[in-house]
Amino acid sequence: MSIPHAHGHLPVTDGNTLHWEEHGTPHGTPCLVLHGGPGSGSHPRLVRFFDPARHRVLLLDQRGAGRSTPDAAHPDTDLTTNTTAHLIDDIEALRVARGIDTWLVLGLSWGSTLGLAYTQAHPDRVRALILAAVTTTSPTEVHWLTHDMGRVFPERWEAFRDAAGPGADPHRLPAAYARLLADPDPTVREEAARAWCRWEDTHMATTTDFTPFLSTRPVDFQLRFARLVTHYWAHHAFLPPGHLLTNTHRMAHVPGAMIHGRLDISGPADTAHHLSRRWPAATLTIVEGAGHTKGLRESAVRAIDRLTH
Repeated sequence: MSIPHAHGHLPVTDGNTLHWEEHGTPHGTPCLVLHGGPGSGSHPRLVRFFDPARHRVLLLDQRGAGRSTPDAAHPDTDLTTNTTAHLIDDIEALRVARGIDTWLVLGLSWGSTLGLAYTQAHPDRVRALILAAVTTTSPTEVHWLTHDMGRVFPERWEAFRDAAGPGADPHRLPAAYARLLADPDPTVREEAARAWCRWEDTHMATTTDFTPFLSTRPVDFQLRFARLVTHYWAHHAFLPPGHLLTNTHRMAHVPGAMIHGRLDISGPADTAHHLSRRWPAATLTIVEGAGHTKGLRESAVRAIDRLTH
């Protein structure tokens, strides 16, 4: 397990404080990792994508996630100031605070949405962009994840739908779960968080070696994760439909790489394919036999090595 050589808490806007840490060599190429979820939080294992002798790796817990405060697991934590625009500003605040001019950005799953949004907002601060398990959190993608994937796992989707309550719109399940996760009754909140995490583990389980990792976590993690995911998915990442695809011209000069699993049914490869048509400075690797994030590390490591030499 990697041990950080620096860490701290960065005060940002709206009473939020972000936990960050640095790994690798302080004199190496600066690299930022954007974790998934939203709400997963950072973990030292993410450093394994990098060469500790060449890279200065920054891990950041996004607003409400991990060790950042206030904790989204608490129902009284206000999420109205937790949007993609706020996260972009937070990333810039960290870059400035750590004295970094430009950095390589690695976005994983939800982090790929955030990485695209950040790069399009600040293209001159990104020396390269790597996306693994590519998503743009569009209305079509969210509906696929929370409704259409019921065609693949019908019996489990029915349980997921039923747990949203008898009046829930089956086409707007993130919003229905977000309401349950804001309920004053802690039992209601905890049951909703568990049901949401069970479904997340289900739709990612498209390879035989998949191990559930959300539904087995402590309830405080599940509450944090489910509140943030449903908040962002119910609002489609607070971005207009098609925003990240239509604004790729802003980052046309940024070199990059996309890595996606062929068996990532919960996030089909067409999103990465369409993005690659609009972003000629990036390569696209479809990993046969790989699912959602699992099986992508080797290709991502090669891309990072190529783009930081």
